[in-house]
Amino acid sequence: MEWLVICFPGGRHKALTLSYDDGKIADRRLVEILNRHGLKASFNLNGDKFGRDGRIERSEVAALYQGHEIAAHSLTHPTLSRCPREIMVQQIFDDRRRLEDLAGYPVRGFAYPNGQHTPELHRLLPELGIAYARTVDSNGQFLLPTQPMVWQPTCHHKDRLLERAETFLARQKSQYLDLFYLWGHSYEFDNDNNWEVIENFSVLMAGHDDIWYATNIEIIDYLEAAQRLRLTARGDVAHNPSAISVWIRYDKHDGNTQHPVICEVPPGATIHLPQDTPKA
Repeated sequence: MEWLVICFPGGRHKALTLSYDDGKIADRRLVEILNRHGLKASFNLNGDKFGRDGRIERSEVAALYQGHEIAAHSLTHPTLSRCPREIMVQQIFDDRRRLEDLAGYPVRGFAYPNGQHTPELHRLLPELGIAYARTVDSNGQFLLPTQPMVWQPTCHHKDRLLERAETFLARQKSQYLDLFYLWGHSYEFDNDNNWEVIENFSVLMAGHDDIWYATNIEIIDYLEAAQRLRLTARGDVAHNPSAISVWIRYDKHDGNTQHPVICEVPPGATIHLPQDTPKA
């Protein structure tokens, strides 16, 4: 096997995810827009603030965010870097408990409240069941999360959003895995009276066959599964020990012809990759 790479699900080489904070009632309109266009987001919520300060009600959480990800944002939204360790633990773990009671699944995502984070928090979060943590330090690029506890988004929706979206859509280099990661607060669209920003973005980004639309945790789980994929030394047998499918792409030679092959490796499966046909 001369050439083999990991793909996103379906053999895609692009992915799009969104992350929105605080659970304000404007999430209702944002979710409606995303659902209408087939986009997915992670919503970072404070378990002790439902029904207050313009936030959604506890009773609507499960139904509102169905199909998206419910993630943690601390119990009461303090600046965690200023808190003693005991308070950090309480803020994160109690937030998870309350959100999981509503979500019905383990809450493993996190966004740093007020954007502040420290090396101590980076070490603590995995011990509290957190699989990734989003910062507010946008990098303007389409990068995978190589450091999940310091996951930098591509941009905020106020930062040249449609320009960046056009650049993303124009990228056709399938040798890369490109991830567009958008973040913000839904109430900003109300404050700025510019809901057309996210509506136009959603229209532009929707329905592309080469884009995987995913939540934050789906991306983290998929990349972890991809890292666990095992190949023989010859690269002709692949074993997937994970619980989700992993997709690969490789070159196959049929005589003097070379063409790419997209292949799914199902969960728990061991598959033999087709051998090249000898050249004439």
